Amino acid sequence: MTVQTDTERAASLNGGVMTGMALMLAGVLIAPLIDIFSKLATAHLSSTAVAFVRFVLQSSFMLPFMLWRGSWREIRLSHAGFHAIRGGVLALSMISFVTTLRHMEVADAIAIFFVEPMILTILSSIFLGETIGWRRYTACGVGFLGALLIIQPSFGEVGPVALLPVVTAFCVAIFAIMTRLRAHREDPWAMQFQTGIWGGLFCALALLVLDPQGTADIANLPGNMSAIGLLFGVSLAATTSGILSVYAYRHAPASTLAPLQYFEIVSATVLGWYVFGKFPDALKWLGIAIIITSGLYILWRERKIMSQLPPTGEPTPNP
Repeated sequence: MTVQTDTERAASLNGGVMTGMALMLAGVLIAPLIDIFSKLATAHLSSTAVAFVRFVLQSSFMLPFMLWRGSWREIRLSHAGFHAIRGGVLALSMISFVTTLRHMEVADAIAIFFVEPMILTILSSIFLGETIGWRRYTACGVGFLGALLIIQPSFGEVGPVALLPVVTAFCVAIFAIMTRLRAHREDPWAMQFQTGIWGGLFCALALLVLDPQGTADIANLPGNMSAIGLLFGVSLAATTSGILSVYAYRHAPASTLAPLQYFEIVSATVLGWYVFGKFPDALKWLGIAIIITSGLYILWRERKIMSQLPPTGEPTPNP
């Protein structure tokens, strides 16, 4: 049997965390495509209809991989309640955010949503027992200030709709905590498949009870190829980003990954300029620089902490 030295063990753990951070970074850079396609799709369908089709297509994309990998064997009826809650909070987050996108620019909505990493960091400390030091709390705060510099959101201009990204932030933080709890014990593909099924069921219920216009939009969908293409884009981006995030949580703590979500504002700003012609001004570029610096600091700090991992399992230095 091969015995790892303390140095090898520390290097292995460090490599695992860095892998998780790389996966999360890829996921958050892809994530704004969900919002871009969703905003474009709201010209054809209601917000609830966009969310419903997204979940249906996401499950359809996952099904062949589930069968090929044998991931369906990981699905347990005893876990149905847990995944129903995951799907429900994600459905609420999707409906809330797509509704926001009908009235606001993508980058503006994401800027308000970026209270989520701060919420996630605090919830990770409360519910997951993760050690959070003042440096990571500070990094979250600095990243949020950078987001505000990019967007300069005005609640006075958009009214109560500006509260919807906050609802989305709470839902996504809860979803991330629940994902972290199961990421090491369940197959990521099975988790994402179940999320799509339950999210679709909750959206279908919302359509039937609250959104008859959305039901009519879906009935007319077969003749609208433009809308179908946009919905496929939403679902493909959501599936890819979701899988990357689940694998990221298998390698690194949620509180470590949370600040990296600020990188999403970078790709959101670039894509918003490319698709909608909103070119960032100098203040927004300053905000982007602050966000990138904050994320790079977290990467450097995590690597430093892992390099100081004690050989006998004593507590690590305060992160």
